[in-house]
Amino acid sequence: IFNLDEIFFSWDHHSCFNSTSKEDTLKNINESMLFACDFIEDADVVLITLGTSWIYKIKELELVVANCHKVPQKQFVKEMLSIAQIESSLQNIISETQLVNPNCNFIFTVSPVRHIKDGFVENTLSKAYLISALHKVVKMSLPKCNYFPSYEIMMDELRDYRFYAEDMLHPNQTAIDYIWIKFFENYVDEKEFDLMNQVCEIQRALKHRPFNPNSESHLKFLENLNQKINTLVKKYPHFQF
Repeated sequence: IFNLDEIFFSWDHHSCFNSTSKEDTLKNINESMLFACDFIEDADVVLITLGTSWIYKIKELELVVANCHKVPQKQFVKEMLSIAQIESSLQNIISETQLVNPNCNFIFTVSPVRHIKDGFVENTLSKAYLISALHKVVKMSLPKCNYFPSYEIMMDELRDYRFYAEDMLHPNQTAIDYIWIKFFENYVDEKEFDLMNQVCEIQRALKHRPFNPNSESHLKFLENLNQKINTLVKKYPHFQF
């Protein structure tokens, strides 16, 4: 745990774990690790999305960091992992996970979001390294591992800029929905589609922001929503809304 401007943080963790107290930062990290351990032990499928081959090392510690925590860039050195290094890391993820959960399956994919801050050529090379390493690992680990081509769908099927957000880098909602449909057509049993639609309907309702929270119509809306949630939770006790 490190201290910077009276904030305690870890180079291995996101800034959401940060705190003004070392003890609280450590507590946040440990609680998250316990949650992750429980998840991995029970998971049927783990889906991992890779974003970039570029890494940053903090010069003072010669340590690869997961988050730079807004520390000045001059304190880091930027490097690109080789295909062999990425391949080794992925194999380690699979073997370590299967030590605690031998029945776990993996779906790997590459994020279609381009890291233009690295440069156009550098981003393409970065994605190419990820894809090359992934295909080697997936081929060696079949049928436990599978590759879902979200990057290829975005680049080849949705290559028109009408499928991009205003920054011209991130997929817009139309593209996200299209890729999601492709995903569940390939990985989700058709008999589950009705249940998925029910869950989506509830999730949309939970995001609803009423003009008048105390109106009779909104209170009735909440009552109906609670009935739908309770019906599903009674049938599927592990559901959490």
